[in-house]
Amino acid sequence: MPELKLAKLPDRTPIKLAITVTPNLHAALTEYARCYAQTYGSEEPVTELIPHMLTNFLATDRGFAKARDKGSSRP
Repeated sequence: MPELKLAKLPDRTPIKLAITVTPNLHAALTEYARCYAQTYGSEEPVTELIPHMLTNFLATDRGFAKARDKGSSRP
């Protein structure tokens, strides 16, 4: 079998989560969706934006990255 540069793709099966948010957070998310629509000219539901917002948040959280690196180096 040939050795490919691209590794086998990870599991991409979506996992549905149900969350409860405060009224203030819901209002902020709704406002963010409005700003997104004005900026990009494309309306997206909050439920579509949240996974991308969380992905971006986790990718840019330095404290989380350091803790994750420490955790992955444990025996």
